[in-house]
Amino acid sequence: MHSAANAQGDLPAADAPTADAATADAAPTAAEDFDEQLDALSAETLRGRGGLKWAITQPGELAAWIAEMDVPMAPPISAALHRSIDDGAVGYLPPAAAEAFAGAVARFEAEKFGWNVDPDAVVPQADVLAALELAVRRLLPPGGKLILPTPAYMPFLSLPPLWGIEVLTVGLLPDPEASGGYRLDLDGIDAAFAAGGALLVLCNPYNPVGKVFGRGELAALTEVVDRHGGQVFADEIWAPLVYPGNSHVPYASTSAAAAEHTITAVSASKAWNLPGLKTAAAIVTGTAGRAAVGELGDFAAHGAALPGLVANTAAFNQGGPWLRHTLRYLDGNRNLLAQRLAGLAGVGFRRPDATYLAWLDLRAFSAPDGTVRGTPIGAYLRERAGIVAVDGTDCGAPGFLRLNFAMPRPLLAELADRLATALDDLPRTA
Repeated sequence: MHSAANAQGDLPAADAPTADAATADAAPTAAEDFDEQLDALSAETLRGRGGLKWAITQPGELAAWIAEMDVPMAPPISAALHRSIDDGAVGYLPPAAAEAFAGAVARFEAEKFGWNVDPDAVVPQADVLAALELAVRRLLPPGGKLILPTPAYMPFLSLPPLWGIEVLTVGLLPDPEASGGYRLDLDGIDAAFAAGGALLVLCNPYNPVGKVFGRGELAALTEVVDRHGGQVFADEIWAPLVYPGNSHVPYASTSAAAAEHTITAVSASKAWNLPGLKTAAAIVTGTAGRAAVGELGDFAAHGAALPGLVANTAAFNQGGPWLRHTLRYLDGNRNLLAQRLAGLAGVGFRRPDATYLAWLDLRAFSAPDGTVRGTPIGAYLRERAGIVAVDGTDCGAPGFLRLNFAMPRPLLAELADRLATALDDLPRTA
């Protein structure tokens, strides 16, 4: 089926990903088998797996909220975990596993993104939030504030206040010419540093809008940060999930100045679907960061789990073919969603350049506070259409919806149909 937008050449067909994705190296599992295995999964089967994404849904609901994928596990990761468990390797983290993990991270960053990372700069973490807490606790001076561009990953808004840290939010600026349809408000970030901000959170690629930053924008940001003697926490856990035609640039790789003021968080958790294994890495390239890690000693890596390091090491070393299949499938889903949404008047959507998150502008259907008939629009869509997604208010953007499209394509098609029906019942407010 071809939409009008596709007929005009604006959108590729869902089953015809971009040339780079379609011609990727063959993986151990054929692309057709990968697709068939994923397409065959029903909502009931996924609910029965017990993972959080589907476990909180009711029969008839479709899970599109938390950032988990419904894909099968990559065979190299499965094999590595089975070997580890069979060997009884479930104790505390030994130095050899940490060294293997650090080496895998460094090789991946060098081969994939051209960033030469010293393995000694790689510190195991439980997840990106643990890495953020490391940065907040050790790099923020007394009374220092956290600067957060919005819309943002939900815990970045909610957790720092629980740690006693004030958050200064700076909204992204709409820009149809920029990746993701947004650019950083550099003047706003400059003002936030002047108002007491000391640590900036940079999500690169950007959750939830799917933005991929170019070198020019990153260099301009570095100038602002350095002008104020600030620090940066770069969340780059989505970096492997960048679609053809775009390139991820690690922020700390752009200059010596950027490296000096940055702690970078990376992980295989998003690209290889391993969030429950609780492993990430903080790549600590700055003097202040290295001093903080040195003070903590072994406690700097507290919370990182040995099975997670085993899985992440396998992903970075051997997971490339599986990742290419997954990215190709996600590219098809991205295209399908764009085709379906193109025909819905009032829905603002731009295909993300990275991640598997769709950022939908539904302000034409909601009140200024993001509600529909007094109900948050996310809750309305759950009640009316059985779509479980993230309300934009939780990201700091009322009237928007964050939708996870990393699901079997037949379920995504059903979700798009449900969304169209539910929105068709609403009057346009703008």
